Amino acid sequence: MSSITLIFIILAGILALFLALFQYCNKLKQHSKLYWTFIFLRFLTLFAILLLIINPKFEHLEVYTEKPNLVIAVDNSSSVKHLNQDGNALKIVESLTNNSDLNNKFNIELYSFGDDINSEDSLNFNKQQTNISNAINQLFQIYKESISPTVLISDGNQTYGSDYEFSSNSYKQPIYPIILGDTVNYTDLKIQQLNVNKYAFLKNSFPIEAFLIYNGSSNINSQFTVTRGNNMVYSQPITFSKSNNSKIVNFTLPANSVGVSAYKATLEPLDNEKNIVNNTKNFAVEVIDQKTKVALVSDFLHPDLGVLKKSIENNEQREVVFIKPNEVINQINDFQLVVLYQPNNKFKQLFDALNKENKNKMIIVGTKTDIGFLNSIDKNYNQQITNQSEDYLAELNLNFAPFIINEMDFESFPPLKSNYGDVTFSVPFETILFKKINNISTKEPLLATFETNGKREAVLFGENIWQWRAQSYINAKSFNDFDNFIGKLVQYLASNKKRNRLNVDYESFYNGNGNIIIKAQFFDKNFEFDARETLIISVKDKITNEEKSFPFILKNNNYQVDLSNLMPSEYTFKVFAKNENLSQSGSFQILEYNVEQQFLNADVTKLQRLANNSDGKSYFADDTNALVNDLLNDNRFVSIQKSNKNTIPLIDWKYLLFLIALTLTVEWFLRKYNGLI
Repeated sequence: MSSITLIFIILAGILALFLALFQYCNKLKQHSKLYWTFIFLRFLTLFAILLLIINPKFEHLEVYTEKPNLVIAVDNSSSVKHLNQDGNALKIVESLTNNSDLNNKFNIELYSFGDDINSEDSLNFNKQQTNISNAINQLFQIYKESISPTVLISDGNQTYGSDYEFSSNSYKQPIYPIILGDTVNYTDLKIQQLNVNKYAFLKNSFPIEAFLIYNGSSNINSQFTVTRGNNMVYSQPITFSKSNNSKIVNFTLPANSVGVSAYKATLEPLDNEKNIVNNTKNFAVEVIDQKTKVALVSDFLHPDLGVLKKSIENNEQREVVFIKPNEVINQINDFQLVVLYQPNNKFKQLFDALNKENKNKMIIVGTKTDIGFLNSIDKNYNQQITNQSEDYLAELNLNFAPFIINEMDFESFPPLKSNYGDVTFSVPFETILFKKINNISTKEPLLATFETNGKREAVLFGENIWQWRAQSYINAKSFNDFDNFIGKLVQYLASNKKRNRLNVDYESFYNGNGNIIIKAQFFDKNFEFDARETLIISVKDKITNEEKSFPFILKNNNYQVDLSNLMPSEYTFKVFAKNENLSQSGSFQILEYNVEQQFLNADVTKLQRLANNSDGKSYFADDTNALVNDLLNDNRFVSIQKSNKNTIPLIDWKYLLFLIALTLTVEWFLRKYNGLI
């Protein structure tokens, strides 16, 4: 409390006493004792009111001791159970969490991880993927401001994600891996990797590349075969030795029928082989009879052109051709979609040809676009000419209806540069992305689609979309999200199919170790997204004839259902709206493959390097007592005494208001009782 505040409090006391005496001083001689009581009560009332007006502040110092955290992260993936280490993992967790000395020294926090990390103590070892790197990164976000040594109970076998050995460089806590598994090397044959395109074209051959690995010391012979159903479609003898322990097999298979074709690749196991699960891999190829060709028309070079080509051709069904405006006219019917990049008056004949053939198109507007020409040639919209440029951020329109957009953090993307000026549409349109200037939404279209005379068009009012693909990789460590977004836009624009009120988005086949998500959209009769409907999917196994039903859940602008619990098989499905007579049918196949069963040993070397790089130490499952002793005796992990200084204003002290009410009440009752009122 400052000295000035203290002076104000003293003056408030003097003033309160003076006012109380002034009110009762002329009556002191008649009832001196009673009136001195009135003076005291009135003084308290006035002094308390003046204190509230002054509102002095008091400092409260709270001292407490903060123990360090002990983070226990347990690998909950099925590879732990496959290596028969699930029992050891449970015993280790129980031993650490119930240790009284550890509980006295640490706040013990238990996590389990597979493809993601969860704060829980329920371990079932059924996760189909392992991402140790993601677990370390998420723990870093939680414990970056505290002392938190981390015990990692795992076999060290990661199935996807960044290399956790290097991801741990940013994790500023010592890591103590407890290794689940042994270092014994077993004789083993396995198909390490199988590379095959997702799509093939009818009456063509599609390539396959198989990486075969042998772990052993003697010379052995095996047979590599590929079967489709009961028919063998490829076979090759394979020879391995200690020095020649890997083979790459390249071959092609014919695509003779449209649809999904499932295959099984097998490397004949040895007689004494311990793990034969990794000798087999299932794969599938969808054969289609037509390839979508996209013409990318530009009068100059720009990084956007290369990015669009990469994103569109990420789907093997599509092919992009770079072409000049005057060259595309004679072959315009060879393309299902024409993308016009920053058109100018050289595009006039192309616009005329596109309008004559009623072809779908997409226009990208940038700083080199001739806005006057574009306004005169395309009557569907008009952009104000200001001869000024502006940077526009993107904001996703969650109510966009024509097709499903996967979740992407568009607001983290760099701004696109384009011409400044309002855009006015003369036809009904749907906005995918709104413009944002200085983080303020304008609700004006940055990317929009519309349909006129049976053709579909889109217009993007911005250049430098190549920066978006780069940012998408930074956000997700993959180009897939951005490429899928561009792919869906191209798929919508390249098609002239009539819109349905119920649309279902699914793949023809799924890998058994991945998430199986089916999405759907439902529209009312005005083709506006309807979030009130209840959608149900009925799934039937073609082999067992077992049928199950699942409800969709609403998420953003689409409905979703997770079918990841279905067993590998062939399925037909029917999605129907509960309140209306609308339905969509289809089929898909789940391939049998469990990546977690491909391992024979723990990755001891990598876990040991992880411990050394983080100033920790690695242990095997039977060394838990040594770990406990090291944690208890490590001087880096000590409790810290901390203090919090809180400044509390007097006006927050509710008892002062109670005192004012009490003194006024007592004074009134005394005066009433003595007949002075």
